[in-house]
Amino acid sequence: MDIAFRTHKLEKTFNSAGELQRAYGARMAKVIMIRLAVLKAARTLALVPTTPPDRRHQLRGDRDEQFAVDLVHPHRLVFEASHDPLPRKDDGGIDVEQVTAITIIEVINYH
Repeated sequence: MDIAFRTHKLEKTFNSAGELQRAYGARMAKVIMIRLAVLKAARTLALVPTTPPDRRHQLRGDRDEQFAVDLVHPHRLVFEASHDPLPRKDDGGIDVEQVTAITIIEVINYH
């Protein structure tokens, strides 16, 4: 899967193990690197596991078209499909089988 980042600063942080550790701590940095490897290896978003430890899930409410994977509880890696227009199913939902590019938005505890 193709991965982009919402900001240049976020991209710089995620592309350096040292920067990740400084920003999020050693344990969180390790988990972020694992999740990024899973995302990069997946051909489509549908191939990212929906079961723990990754637990890819679509968000709701004001984050309706965003997705997240679990990090160190309660933090999540939030991203969105980088397609214009978004691939849709007949029911209007996002077709994760056709999502081949994402944009990383943030690491956050949104609970």
